[in-house]
Amino acid sequence: MTDQSSQSESPDWHSLYPFASHYAAIAGGRQHYLDEGRGPAVVMLHGNPTWSFYYRNLVLALRDEHRVIVPDHMGCGLSDKPQEYTYTLRQHIDNLEHLLDEELQVPEVDLVVHDWGGAIGMGYAVRHPERIRRLVVLNTAAFLFAECPLRIRACRWPVFGPLAVRGGNAFARAAVHMAVRNPLPPEVQAGFLAPYDSWANRVAILRFVQDIPMRRSHPTWETVADIQKSLHLLAEKPMLICWGMRDFCFTGKFLDVWQSYFPTAQVHRFPEAGHYLLEDAGERVNPLVERFLLPAAP
Repeated sequence: MTDQSSQSESPDWHSLYPFASHYAAIAGGRQHYLDEGRGPAVVMLHGNPTWSFYYRNLVLALRDEHRVIVPDHMGCGLSDKPQEYTYTLRQHIDNLEHLLDEELQVPEVDLVVHDWGGAIGMGYAVRHPERIRRLVVLNTAAFLFAECPLRIRACRWPVFGPLAVRGGNAFARAAVHMAVRNPLPPEVQAGFLAPYDSWANRVAILRFVQDIPMRRSHPTWETVADIQKSLHLLAEKPMLICWGMRDFCFTGKFLDVWQSYFPTAQVHRFPEAGHYLLEDAGERVNPLVERFLLPAAP
C-alpha cells in the first residue's frame, strides 16, 4: 500500500541531498550510510522518524575538514526495511558497532546524536569510551525518563498505533509540522517523508515508538538503564549540547538531566527552536558544531 500522491507529484528533494550512497551488509539486510570527506571521523546518528537527510547541511559544513559518516538505522531512510526484524535499541547499537568496527574500522570518532540517535550513540560510546573523542548532543536522551507525550503514547496503542503510523503515516507526517516552529519548505518535507511511502516502509517508525521503555517490564528498559549507569565513563569527554527549547517531546527537563551528568558541557539554548533543531536553527547550530569539532593542530 503506497500513499495516493505519486512521487512525481511531490516536490523534488534530491538536490538537497547530493551525496553518494554506501551500503554495509548486516544480518537481515543492507544498511545505508553516507561517507563524505577526509579527516577525523564524525559519526552523526538520527532518530525517529528522520533519516540521514536530517544532517544534510551539517554534512556539507563539515566534510571539507572531516570524514563524515551518517548511517540510516535499519528500517530507516535508504536502508533495507525487513518486516521480520529485531528493531530494538540493542540491535541498533549492535548494527552501529558492526558498521564502525568491522565494516569501516574507524579507530576514533566524534559523535553527533539526535532523538533515538542519543541512546544508540551513547550505547556504542559506553561500550567503547576509548574510541570517543567528543560528543555533540541535540535534543535527545540516553537515560530513563518517565514523561512521554500522549500524542506519542497513542501511537503505541494496539490496533490504533499500526493503523495510524503504518497505514496513515501519521507519525512521520505530523513530525514535519509538529517538530519545527518554522514551517518547512515543501521540498524539505518531501525529503523527510520520501523513504516512508508505504505500510511496509514504515515498519521501523512503529517499532521505534513501541521500543520506548515506559515501564520496568519493557525489554529495552534494562538496555537504557545500563547505558545510564555507564554515562560516567564519558564524563571527561568534551561535550557540546545544543537544545531547541520548544521541543514538545525532549523538553528542557531532559536538558537538565544531561547537565547533571555532564556539568562541564558547553550548552547553547535556542528558545524558539523545536525538536528538529537543525531545521529551525541550523544556521546558528552548524557553526557552533564546526568550531567545536575543529581538528586539533598537529
